[in-house]
Amino acid sequence: MKYLTFLFILLCAGVQAQTEKPKEIYNVTADAEADIATAVREADQNGKHVLLMFGGNWCRWCRMYEKFRLESAVVDSASRSNFVFVHVNYSKENKNNVVLESMEYPQRFGFPVFVVLDGKGKRLHTQNSAYLEDGEGYSEKKVLEFYDHWSPKALNPANYR
Repeated sequence: MKYLTFLFILLCAGVQAQTEKPKEIYNVTADAEADIATAVREADQNGKHVLLMFGGNWCRWCRMYEKFRLESAVVDSASRSNFVFVHVNYSKENKNNVVLESMEYPQRFGFPVFVVLDGKGKRLHTQNSAYLEDGEGYSEKKVLEFYDHWSPKALNPANYR
């Protein structure tokens, strides 16, 4: 009887897991241009850069990256100390074509794709997320290296004199 009860609980949990909607990290109705402008002002005031993550709630690798970023204390800390992070939606409901055009079409690399802006809104770099992967997930080492190479400190000319 214990075995049947356990099996029933396991089956119910499986059904619930299949019907749960994944957490939405992209706001399909957001005004991306306004969100980016706000992030640029914040970055400028705090000596940071802006890190745009283009993707959508439909994108498995986008959800994986968000989970990875937030669950790794060292990655989350590096992200927060160097960047103002903005999710820019790309979906059938809202493709944000004007923003994509202004960023020189980063979607050519697939999703997610990252764009680094300085505190004035100038595009510094577009990062293909495939280079941050390791197997079926993301590499902490590769992501931290990316963050480090595109941090405000790394691009400060005074550090190279």
